[in-house]
Amino acid sequence: MTLHSKILGEGKPLVILHGFLGMSDNWKTLGGQFAQQGFQVHLVDQRNHGRSFHATEFNYNVMADDLAAYVAGHRIENANIIGHSMGGKTAMLFAVSHPENVEKLLVADISPRYYPTHHEDILNGLNSLDFNTIRSRGEADEALSKYLSDMGTRMFLLKNLHWETKERLGFRMNLPVLTKAVGEVGEALPQGAKFEGDTLFVKGGRSSYIQEEDQLLVKGHFPQSTIVNMPNVGHWVHAEDPKGFFNIASEFLDS
Repeated sequence: MTLHSKILGEGKPLVILHGFLGMSDNWKTLGGQFAQQGFQVHLVDQRNHGRSFHATEFNYNVMADDLAAYVAGHRIENANIIGHSMGGKTAMLFAVSHPENVEKLLVADISPRYYPTHHEDILNGLNSLDFNTIRSRGEADEALSKYLSDMGTRMFLLKNLHWETKERLGFRMNLPVLTKAVGEVGEALPQGAKFEGDTLFVKGGRSSYIQEEDQLLVKGHFPQSTIVNMPNVGHWVHAEDPKGFFNIASEFLDS
């Protein structure tokens, strides 16, 4: 089973991995900008997300294997990889497992450490939506607002909606598996795993995902790494300040 992707532009390969409950479409605008800079951009849907296949197995080992199969299938050598959040963890594991396939690694707002599960409100809200009675995106948003007050988060999540039939809405992502396996999203990078290539961690200044005490751990796994702080953004660094993120990423990838 092959991961679904959208490929933009020509040039050096750049693979972009979205976060938990996201999809490749979240990166469409930035992907187009990277393509204009001379990259062949691969916007990838990870398993159980977007238009990629659904599977009961869901953890970083299988997601890194999915990426290895994708890279081999597209005959990509020396990829530049950008991964946000869960996508950053997949990208880290791929880089330490297949260093020969990675030129540069950019990790957006996640560290290699373990994170306790913290998606309960989101998953409870998504699982509460009854598509036997919900007939529009507006109705879905109204129902979800009882669980999540932040409109930006709701808009991000409801990008997953699509018409399964002419009459019935549904989610693209495999919500039952993602709910059951949510604990896997917080798993740490294996102890002793190392990638010696150029690595950049981009931290959201208003996010708590990368802490000061993570710096030693980051250096242990990624000796050639730097951490850059984007002061006025939270966890969705690329969505909250796309221009700033693009400038940081471009400078790193071109250096």
